[in-house]
Amino acid sequence: MQVVVIAGSGGIGLSLVKLLCQRADVRHITATWHTHRQDFSHPKLTWQQLDLSDEQQIAGLFKQIDQLDWLINCAGVLHSQQLKPEKSLSQCQADNFMLSMQLNALPSLLLAKYAAKPLKTSDDAKFVSVSAKVGSISDNRLGGWHSYRSAKAALNMVLKNIAIEWLRSHPKVCVIAWHPGTTDTELSKPFQRNVPAGKLLSSQQSASLLLEKLVELTPENTGQFWAWDGSQIGW
Repeated sequence: MQVVVIAGSGGIGLSLVKLLCQRADVRHITATWHTHRQDFSHPKLTWQQLDLSDEQQIAGLFKQIDQLDWLINCAGVLHSQQLKPEKSLSQCQADNFMLSMQLNALPSLLLAKYAAKPLKTSDDAKFVSVSAKVGSISDNRLGGWHSYRSAKAALNMVLKNIAIEWLRSHPKVCVIAWHPGTTDTELSKPFQRNVPAGKLLSSQQSASLLLEKLVELTPENTGQFWAWDGSQIGW
């Protein structure tokens, strides 16, 4: 099995890479990094620098890949020096809203565009992007986090659209959105204080749960939104 892990240098991404390297059915993993490459190495693993805001770099990555079984996109940004989750409309800024869309929603669209050809060669193809429950419109009870919620909702629509289009052109591909739960990574650290006891997952736990679900999924599951605990989330 050939696997691509986008943002493989992050918390969940690196844990996925390490677990995939241990699997006998995985022949090769291409893992991408942007600004910080991990020291982890393995005979099955190739690291590739990738700027997801550069469409030509994404196109270039998949020119090197003839056959692909799984693509797992772990890229996403909640906060940075520039981005902060907004607690009210008064904190919203147009530039930050567009940046969140660029970082959280657009990459999956471009990844699907260029991964479509190599994924078509597989009989067990999976295309998954890490989303977030806060991107569910039907589940939204608290409001706030306007840019991040909107970007993850846009990501979910992108994935649903990909799934619908590929029903015709790529019927063997299963496309899903994945909510990893609150995971102990840099993304969630400023927001862990109110997480109930036992609900904060390690990146290893989160990665393991995702891989367990991917093994179970079939093309009949395409276009669905799954959570770390095995439940489905409404769009």
